[in-house]
Amino acid sequence: MKRNQLALALAGLLLAPATGAVFAQNTVPQDQQATAPAQQQQGPAKQLQTITVTGSALPRVDTETPSPVTVITAQDIARSGFTNISDVVRAVSADNSGSIPPSFYGGFATGSAGVALRGLTVNSTLVLIDGKRSASYPLVDDGIRSFVDLQTLPLVAVERIEVLKDGASSIYGSDAIAGVINIILKPSFQGVEGSAEVGNSQHGGGFHKRATLMGGIGDLDKDHYNAYFTAEWEQNQAIRLKDRDYPFNSANYTAIGGPDIRFGNPLNINGSSVGTVAPAGPNAGGAITGPFQPLGPCTGGTQSVTIPGAGPGTGTYCAQDQFNQYGHAQEFTNRDGLYGRFTYKFNDTTKAYVGISYYQSVLHAPGTPSQIQNPVPVNTDNIQLPPGNPSNPFPGQYANINYLFGDIPAYTATDTHNLRGVIDLQGTFGDWNYEASLTGNHQWMGYTILGLISYQGLTNAIANGTYNFANPSANSAAVRNSVSPADVAHNHADMDVFDFSVNRQLFDLPGGPTGFATGIQFRHEAQLQQQLNPGGIYEGLGNTFIIGQRNVSGIYAEFDAPLLESLEVDVSGRFDHYPHVGNNTSPKVGLKWKPLDWVAFRATYSKGFRAPQFGEGPGSFSAGFVNSSVVGQGAPASFINAHGNSNYVTIPYSIEEGSSGNPNLKPEKSRSFTFGVVVQPVSWLNASIDYYNIRKSNVIVPANPGVALQNYYATGTVLPGYTMQFDIPDPLHPNAPLRPVFVGADYVNGNWLKTTGVDLDLQAHFTFGNGITYISELQGTQIFQWKQDSAGQIQSYVGTQGPYNLSSGAGTPRTRGNWANTVQWGPLSLTATIYFTSKEFESAQDVTGTTACFDALGPNGGPLAHNCTLSSFTYANLVGSYKLNDHITFTASVDNVTDRKPPIDPLNYAANLYNPTYDFAGIVGRFWNVGVKVKF
Repeated sequence: MKRNQLALALAGLLLAPATGAVFAQNTVPQDQQATAPAQQQQGPAKQLQTITVTGSALPRVDTETPSPVTVITAQDIARSGFTNISDVVRAVSADNSGSIPPSFYGGFATGSAGVALRGLTVNSTLVLIDGKRSASYPLVDDGIRSFVDLQTLPLVAVERIEVLKDGASSIYGSDAIAGVINIILKPSFQGVEGSAEVGNSQHGGGFHKRATLMGGIGDLDKDHYNAYFTAEWEQNQAIRLKDRDYPFNSANYTAIGGPDIRFGNPLNINGSSVGTVAPAGPNAGGAITGPFQPLGPCTGGTQSVTIPGAGPGTGTYCAQDQFNQYGHAQEFTNRDGLYGRFTYKFNDTTKAYVGISYYQSVLHAPGTPSQIQNPVPVNTDNIQLPPGNPSNPFPGQYANINYLFGDIPAYTATDTHNLRGVIDLQGTFGDWNYEASLTGNHQWMGYTILGLISYQGLTNAIANGTYNFANPSANSAAVRNSVSPADVAHNHADMDVFDFSVNRQLFDLPGGPTGFATGIQFRHEAQLQQQLNPGGIYEGLGNTFIIGQRNVSGIYAEFDAPLLESLEVDVSGRFDHYPHVGNNTSPKVGLKWKPLDWVAFRATYSKGFRAPQFGEGPGSFSAGFVNSSVVGQGAPASFINAHGNSNYVTIPYSIEEGSSGNPNLKPEKSRSFTFGVVVQPVSWLNASIDYYNIRKSNVIVPANPGVALQNYYATGTVLPGYTMQFDIPDPLHPNAPLRPVFVGADYVNGNWLKTTGVDLDLQAHFTFGNGITYISELQGTQIFQWKQDSAGQIQSYVGTQGPYNLSSGAGTPRTRGNWANTVQWGPLSLTATIYFTSKEFESAQDVTGTTACFDALGPNGGPLAHNCTLSSFTYANLVGSYKLNDHITFTASVDNVTDRKPPIDPLNYAANLYNPTYDFAGIVGRFWNVGVKVKF
């Protein structure tokens, strides 16, 4: 009750002097900003020009704020050739570790894409639309992180995207520690525009179709209204790994110095679609007593392999290359959406708009059929067929079985809907400008998984002999459904926000008028992610359950003081209240000094926070899998030697890591500062370089599984606060210590995390004779350090593939950059863009606890011949357009024009031997696209 009374008092205080006023989020596009000063001089003495840059609540004439902001215009997007917001935003060089690629279909948040500025994960980058919050994706990343999905946001209506590469909690509150992505839509549109394009990969698969339509009527100045709508549709076909070159199309790595990890080898505890059995004596649970043998001829894409000998661990099996037969680099996706906006201008100072959007994103992802053997939640690695089972060829004996359910297709589908509406009123009252808005955003999703194996259904089928392992084609649909019932979940997320803000000039200083802005925000957040595996029904499936709702309130203010014509100081701060978490205050101060017309120095210092999200709070739980070997986990030689260096310790296997919500978590806090210089020595060249330094404390993390694993391997005991489950014994060394298959603990507030680095932005614009223009734009980010304190151990990740347990395990490349070069000659435009990601050393301290190589695919569990380094990756895209006349423009593009292959990455678990987060263009290969745009 006290909080509600305080909120009402604050609202009354703000409303009293400003009933009726405007704060506009309508930032002037980059090509119009040069005219702003002249317009300002012609306006009323106390009327601020409505140019509001992301990270500030104040309209301003000079759009170069103390904070570094990158502006991506609609023209930049067209020249990039990208067809969705995800590709545009994730190409920003500041995106790094924790970024979610749309091609990571096996992740917790399948079907989505997210951005992680500064490598601080997707929950520390705030994504806005026209300066307003949006609902989170209904699935959380890694079972913990809520974020805005970039796949269900409108592209055709985008006027520009502003990327604030600085902390902004002082204006926006929680989640803006690393920066802000502000997607700004067109305020109005007149006429009709449409486009259509198709594309395909040179190597097969991935056929692309896209169409857009936009139409609008009404002139705000003449007619007092404008109404426009947009429609867009995009469809992408699947790309199968079998259509790509070796080694990315195979699970047999022997030709590159690695092992053969094709399914079917009983020593690896997995099977192929032609099952393998071995005698295990007359008693249930008995050890194998003889060689294994297939249940039938090696058909269906399998190959006969024999391990010589006559005892246990020898025999013949049918090897099956699961990556070649079932693997995909890209799944089928279909996205379509509508956006409509109506704006009415009451007079020169007051206007209102209503915007409504609906987007749908569909993913269809066939997968690899399930194994009969799984270590969790019920360990079936040693599962047996009893005597008398029709598929057991050993009379009077039990039979150990290795098997892949090839007759039960595996399939994942998501169907996500995003409905969003905004009502916004802007105006003036006296010397005050105001804006009041109401935003409602609801996302809902149907999530279906087929092909999972029910433990109860499986054991019943084995006991009753109803499932035919020897001839799977004879199984009826009813039998298959009893063993593998469909798994369906319905998830949703909501964000409802009321914003009210005012601003005005206060008094004059030697450098000009001071500006003041303040605002309040009330929002309701909710999220529900249903369990896919309640009670551990399905084998080998992780589990996430998220539930929560809360009401959040905040008040903020900003004061800008031009102390001198060359010196500006900007101070801002925000107070937020979260139930069960408490209050938080986030201050920020910015400084800009312009000693000469062509050079400006800027600096900021701020404190920020991130409140615990629903996935981290009470009642929530998450468990997932990573692939690693015992050798790769850093087990000591004594543990390895006890197993005789067998496959049990050298071959990667699935280990489940579980985390539970903690009601005692504190908010993450941050301290960050930036300083940089902006120069424009000549009219055709401008450049900026900015240093950043961010330190987080109270970092919310899963308890470090690497620490628990290291302790177990060294002492044979489980650390307090952790739980562990263990695999069946090594078939060749049954008395040796067991390997872990599950590690679990509560989420905790870790100690601290720190990252530093520098951003470089450069743009050159040359105009030659005969109507020729050349534009060169360079953007790059260099990370100096990215390290964290984990249980007293300082872990450094920059330039490595850690943190490995984060999102897609993509790592933290030291350098990312892109260089775009455009030539325009009359109606012809041609842009070549080069993208670069630096190399990574394949270590992951969050898993192994050491800086040693984590690649254990080589002989005897050592690294492959590439010296444990993921090589750098450079590729180029070529985009062209030809304007036939005022109504028709033809477009064409070639992605990865030199057909560069991705560097080999044995450590990545999100794809087969390549890194889909940074190197996806390499696995797709050369990709062409042609289209046409019409305008009336």
